[in-house]
Amino acid sequence: MKKGVLVLGGAASGKSEWAEDLAERFALPTTYLATGQAFDAETEKRIAIHQRRRDDRWTTCEEPLHPENILRTLPTDQVVLIDCATMWLNNHLMADSDLDAAQTALIVGLRECAAQWIMVTNEVGHGIVPQNALARRFREAQGRLNIAFAQEAAVVVQVIAGLPQVLKGDLP
Repeated sequence: MKKGVLVLGGAASGKSEWAEDLAERFALPTTYLATGQAFDAETEKRIAIHQRRRDDRWTTCEEPLHPENILRTLPTDQVVLIDCATMWLNNHLMADSDLDAAQTALIVGLRECAAQWIMVTNEVGHGIVPQNALARRFREAQGRLNIAFAQEAAVVVQVIAGLPQVLKGDLP
């Protein structure tokens, strides 16, 4: 049986806040699995904003490259919010990782995760074709990753301007 919720949207669309609200609706212990790495002051500020939204009911784990290791350890009576797959992919691109192997490992980790999972990711396919090769590689990899997550998830929600649009399944 499929489980999990994929929450996708554009940058600053409200997807993370909406996913956090969804996680709290489960009324279970919640783990926030953070994938972001602060490479500059702007990213540090964005991470701080996300941190301020969570109180002591959340357990935060930071894992920029291998969240599947944490996913495998979580019990059934928990919710895990992975925020976000886009930063995770960026981390792997910057580390020059084997993207296919990394994606496979993460998908297997989601399948083996006993907890209810919520994955936040960016939809990057609505823009123009990027001019540089790295940006095109990122866009293509993000698209393939989102397709794989959508196949694994029982529910897929796109958030636009803070408003959820259910694309697949029924919200819990």
